[in-house]
Amino acid sequence: MKSAYKVLFHVDYLSRIDLVLENVNNLLADLGESNVKIELVANFEAITLLTNNSKYKSQLKELAAHGVIFAACANAMRNHNLTKKEMLDLAIIVPSAVGELTKKQSKGWGYIRP
Repeated sequence: MKSAYKVLFHVDYLSRIDLVLENVNNLLADLGESNVKIELVANFEAITLLTNNSKYKSQLKELAAHGVIFAACANAMRNHNLTKKEMLDLAIIVPSAVGELTKKQSKGWGYIRP
């Protein structure tokens, strides 16, 4: 079944993580997981959101169970000396956050950066 909506959430600052996760939850509650496809792209310092020692691990696993995709920027990982082994299994690694955001937006995905 094709989702009616496709939305990218972009988080780059640690101070915005709580807000972006709240926005993701609000969107799922409003539109329903069968009507929306969500990808959260993390880069810069917010890349730590997707590490194995993230304090948000259980919340992220719950969102992933509802179909949310989590993309980790390989450039941010490199800049923070993070390896694939240190990232949550639910995270996909993309070459660059800006590239991922650009590709998805060119395919009609909405863009939200709280």
